[in-house]
Amino acid sequence: MTPMASPTARPAPTVGFDLDMTLIDSRPGIRACYRALAERTGTFIDADLAVTRLGPPLAEELANWFPAADVPAMADLYRSMYPAYAITPTPALPGAREAIAAVRAAGGRALVVTAKYEPNAKLHLEHLGIEPDAVVGDLWAEAKGVALREHAAGVYVGDHLGDIRAARAAGALSVTVATGPFGPDELRAAGTDVVLTDLTAFPEWLAGHLAGEPEPSRA
Repeated sequence: MTPMASPTARPAPTVGFDLDMTLIDSRPGIRACYRALAERTGTFIDADLAVTRLGPPLAEELANWFPAADVPAMADLYRSMYPAYAITPTPALPGAREAIAAVRAAGGRALVVTAKYEPNAKLHLEHLGIEPDAVVGDLWAEAKGVALREHAAGVYVGDHLGDIRAARAAGALSVTVATGPFGPDELRAAGTDVVLTDLTAFPEWLAGHLAGEPEPSRA
């Protein structure tokens, strides 16, 4: 009988992570900032609804509440208010720190690629003590693929259908966590390679991935 070949180990990759609803639960902070923006401008904003749609660029959400001509100015105002209202209330999601640590422990690099305004993304990470090797902001969906390619990322971890598109654009493995607006079935239907319940499952998945094991779906 021919012995079964052992899996071939893979080199430690550079792993990209999305921010909102992947590494952090930004809903409390964003809700507070939208409410403050509504009060400042006298414009109705359904903050509870807005935080169910996190992922796409800020301008897309603001267009639901302000005339198109006002959106750029409102985006600037929101971003300027954001540090005062959104940083402190925002917690890390379970497993976020451990996921970054697992990449480092394996000899890889961890970066954050997000649609969020980059200075505010860095404030979140600094506040929570999460220290990736690089942070790139202001990119969404396929545009994230440019940064992922520049950093030679072999894996991109996100929660949104746009994150799957980002991984595809970069030629990277798409790993999604079911902590955002989409459930496992929707993520699979959109073509992700791996679904995890949340980032607490990431270190075990990464160990198996680097060992050359077949890619399971764990959610």
